[in-house]
Amino acid sequence: MLSTMQDVPLTVTRLLEHGMRVHARSRITTWTGEGEPRRRTFAEAGARSAQLAHALHDELGVRGDDRVATLMFNNAEHVEAYFAVPAMGAVLHTLNLRLPAEQLVWIVQHASDRVVIVDGSLIPVLAPLLPRMTSVKHVVVSGPGDRSALDGTHARVHDYEELIAGRPATYDWPELDERQAAAMCYTSGTTGDPKGVVYSHRSIYLHSMQVNMAESMGLTDRDTSLIVVPQFHVNAWGLPHATFMTGINMLMPDRFLQPAPLAEMIERERPTHAAAVPTIWQGLLAELNARPRDVSSLVQVTIGGSACPRSLMEAFDAKGMRVCHAWGMTETSPLGTVARPPAHAVGTDEELGYRLTQGRFPAGVEARLTGPDGERLPWDGKSAGELEVRGPWIAGAYYNGADAEPLRPDDKFSPDGWLKTGDVGTISPDGYLTLTDRAKDVIKSGGEWISSVALENALMAHPDVVEAAVVAVPDERWGERPLATVVLKDGAAADFAALRAFLAEEARIAKWQLPERWTVVDAVPKTSVGKFDKKVLRRQYAAGELDVTRL
Repeated sequence: MLSTMQDVPLTVTRLLEHGMRVHARSRITTWTGEGEPRRRTFAEAGARSAQLAHALHDELGVRGDDRVATLMFNNAEHVEAYFAVPAMGAVLHTLNLRLPAEQLVWIVQHASDRVVIVDGSLIPVLAPLLPRMTSVKHVVVSGPGDRSALDGTHARVHDYEELIAGRPATYDWPELDERQAAAMCYTSGTTGDPKGVVYSHRSIYLHSMQVNMAESMGLTDRDTSLIVVPQFHVNAWGLPHATFMTGINMLMPDRFLQPAPLAEMIERERPTHAAAVPTIWQGLLAELNARPRDVSSLVQVTIGGSACPRSLMEAFDAKGMRVCHAWGMTETSPLGTVARPPAHAVGTDEELGYRLTQGRFPAGVEARLTGPDGERLPWDGKSAGELEVRGPWIAGAYYNGADAEPLRPDDKFSPDGWLKTGDVGTISPDGYLTLTDRAKDVIKSGGEWISSVALENALMAHPDVVEAAVVAVPDERWGERPLATVVLKDGAAADFAALRAFLAEEARIAKWQLPERWTVVDAVPKTSVGKFDKKVLRRQYAAGELDVTRL
């Protein structure tokens, strides 16, 4: 028996049309660094999206599922591309501007990008690589920048504003299959070539609904979200799409991602919510401690990308900014869990413990834990295994290049189609995920596992430690032992014995897990999306480039 319900496709087009009509007055504010920010309503942004679609179709010849890439910061023009490209039936491909040059070239060629929309300030990044990006036929430059660097290349160069000027502010958007590709992102490629994840219209629509759930970010048109997480990083965690669904105002930092301008944005524009990785918030916390500002409007902070140290959460809580932990990855769109404590724990001693987990799984994400021998582990909060997930916004394969079948490598997907996340952790009986490590980062010492994340979070609770990264290094007796790499606050001296004692006494780390090897660095190496790049530390240790003290 079939239902009597209408079969209306869930598409990005419906998000665009809803946002520009029902939430026409909601605004996108783009920070400029000096003077007044640029302000644009959803209605204006929607009209400009239609103009962009006309330009891409009529002037640049974009058809079908052609890929249109963006090399841009978070700004209103990037939002316009977010909607125009998929709504016209093409595929938006956001390029990670922080990737190494060789990877950027490889990704553009692998995706067969036909058009690149680039911020003028990023022309110096694109220009030297463009000759090797042979699939690119057109470059569209948004904002000021030295266009002469693009002269003499094989691609035609256009100005964004000139290209869309005078074109119709409405577009006859095609009726699309909701399973059609809408956008794509590539993983950061920490091992091997980056892998392409292709999001459908349906997955983006359903993910947007989950972002807006009360037990998720739970924002409304009374809120303004400071979207620090880059638009090239998993669709800015789905926020630009979710905002058009519910009318959330967007505050976009453009290229001004340093702690001081972020603090000024919060003070002047009064956002109620913000989203970014922990390293951004650590920098902002130091800025606010050094130069206090009125940041009282910001009452909710979403932190994801890597584990949030307890010390950072408590420091922001003290300033009235409630941190909400979330977990996800490129392959999960990215929202996988959100750490809002259950009702029975609110206001009790249990509440902080729940908030420090990676969070609870929503109905749209199924999860299971797999042990080393492939056995299924219970949700008992104790049994640790590799997390596997599936759901309507979870990848089931990787993009395998133009005209090729999707690729499903054995090491990333189970035989029955579940995504192997590479994260190791436990799940409580009530569905809260606690990650103890990445499978590749867990320290295997004498047949037992040591969590590098637990050691890092404990170290960063010490008042003299700004950052800490812990990696496994070879040990003749135990196989592997932890190497603790710390960044100290200005004026602090390296007293490794005191730090080791702190771990044992204050953090209650078991004696056998305490690091014997210690080193100080100016900064922990980061990946292109702000996570600790532990492979760099392991390589530096192996090459003897670190000044290591052994206790």
